[in-house]
Amino acid sequence: MMKTYQLSATGRRNVMLLMIGAGLIWIFAIWTFQSTLAISYSPGKILDSLQASLGQGLTVDRTVPALFMLVLMVAAPLTIWNIAMEWVVRYTPTGDGLRYEAFGISLLIPWSNVSDIRAIDADSDEPSNELRLKIDPSAQISNPVLRLLHVQAYGRVVLPLYAGIEHREELIDEIRRRANLS
Repeated sequence: MMKTYQLSATGRRNVMLLMIGAGLIWIFAIWTFQSTLAISYSPGKILDSLQASLGQGLTVDRTVPALFMLVLMVAAPLTIWNIAMEWVVRYTPTGDGLRYEAFGISLLIPWSNVSDIRAIDADSDEPSNELRLKIDPSAQISNPVLRLLHVQAYGRVVLPLYAGIEHREELIDEIRRRANLS
């Protein structure tokens, strides 16, 4: 029988708090961007109000905060997506390899493709690990948007082993054993 590992109840609470925090940052960025540039988000008025604001000239005290908020407006949803991936991730060691599933992404990482398990922030209260791979498995993701988001979040040869996974040390030991890692 194959055991599936997923986020613990405590891990879910922590992830939910992180998603709420990232959502609040995103809302703050949208609101601050609007007020910094004095634009209207009303349908049909966005471009006109943006043109009027640009016509008044952009000073450093308006441009720098607006650019910062624009970065946050893009980064916060990506962060929320990455955190949501942690919320739903499932790892299943099988005879053929490690099955990784989250949000329509299903990867089978053959044991021979696992090169190392690396500790991330080992001094943390909840250290996490990453699985280092020899070959990029992202071609298994048929949806190009999901593939792009997955690669953006983790890179092409890394798979996260989140801190909040229930029985995470057991999973790591299982991966080490099956992939013949010391």
